[in-house]
Parts: sequence; C-alpha cells; structure tokens
Amino acid sequence: MTGTPGTAGAMLLDRTLAAYGGADRWASAGRIEAELSCGGPLFRWKRGSAGTFDRMRVTAEVATQRIRFHGFDGSLDGVLEGHEVRLERDGAVAARRPDARAPFPGGRRLLRWDSLDMMYFLGYALWNYLAFPALLLREDMSWRADGPDTLLARFPAHLATHCPEQRFRLDPATGLVTEHEYTAEVFGRGWAHACHLTSEYRDADGVPYASRRRVMPRRPRAGGAMPRPVLIRADIHDYALTKTR
Repeated sequence: MTGTPGTAGAMLLDRTLAAYGGADRWASAGRIEAELSCGGPLFRWKRGSAGTFDRMRVTAEVATQRIRFHGFDGSLDGVLEGHEVRLERDGAVAARRPDARAPFPGGRRLLRWDSLDMMYFLGYALWNYLAFPALLLREDMSWRADGPDTLLARFPAHLATHCPEQRFRLDPATGLVTEHEYTAEVFGRGWAHACHLTSEYRDADGVPYASRRRVMPRRPRAGGAMPRPVLIRADIHDYALTKTR
C-alpha cells in the first residue's frame, strides 16, 4: 500500500469525510466527549465481572492519540497516550505502563488481563472508532480504495491500533462505515480476525456517530461477519465534538 490514495481513493476519502460532517469540521476538531457502555464474552474471559462497563464518561483528543476513561477502575481514571497507559487519581499517577503493547498477546495475557491491559485495548480501540473521520486526514496514515465502497488503511507503528492493515466497508447510499475488518493482535496475531459492525447512527450537531457497535468473528475467506456469536458489544449513549478554533 502506498502513501498516496490515487484518484479513486481520494474521491472515496472525500465522500467519506463529507458523510461524517466534512473535512473542515474534522480539521478543526479538538475533543470528543462521549458516554460508553460495553462488555461481552471476550471481556469476561480476560477480566471476569470487571470486564463490563456501564455509562462510563470518555474524553478523547482528536489530533493526538489521547483518551481518558473517567472512573475506569473504581476511583481511578484510565488514560491512554499512544502506547503508554496509566491509571490516575485526581491527576496523580497510581500505575503506569510505558510500552503497553510489548507484552501482548503471550504469557499470562493469554488467560487474563489486568486493569492496565484492559485500558490499553479499550482505550486505543475506542479512540480509533471515535476519531475515525480525523484518521482520513492524517498525513501518517495511508489509504486506498478497494472497490467503490471499501477503504483499506495502513496505520503507522506509533499509533496504537488493532493491526497495521484494516478494511472499512461503507454504505453506498450514506458513505458511513458499516463494517470494519481487522485482526485484534492483542488477543492473537494469527486467529483473532474480527468484523466490527456499526449501526444505528445518530446525529450530534451534524456529525453522525454509530451508537450501536457489535464485534463478530470474521468469515475466514469471503470476509464479512459470521452470524454469531457477539464477541464484544459497545453502545455510545451520548456524543459531542468540540473545536480547537
């Protein structure tokens, strides 16, 4: 994949940005405030009862990969900045892991995650989802069209994400993402192939956001989602995008 999208890719990028509120809006975007509930079998496998979150408030920066989960672990906030993850109380660091990606997926992480592991995965995943339109504008991202309604993305190593290459399938009528395919390498590099379904889009001051997200196993050859089981569920109850200028 090259660093330039080509004519077809550039046209598809423009159409997708327009669907999500426009390039100008995302070029000047500063912060996203959202409220999240999530859980599912994969989280229960790794964290037991601590793998379910209900109406947790989230603050995400747009231009920089930084996200805060308020009350992530009791009185502790969870913070992700790139590949570093922290737990904080009133601004003071209670626990920190500077290179949180390095230990995955082996060792004890095959069976269980601690709070910092969970914050790393959930933090980078949600930042990528919330900031998706801004990713289309980043100079360190590489995009190309794979058909009339599909974008292939190549992520740089310094951005925490599922895997280097990911596929986004778009609704031909609206231009919004309906399926997101990737390998969740923190679970397993050779087998954790996922199809993330986005639906029930809502509008926040002219910006559509997927209020209902479900992660399914991906079909091994044809791609797309298998009919069951739901591996992870995530619902966005509220969403607001603020400007930097």
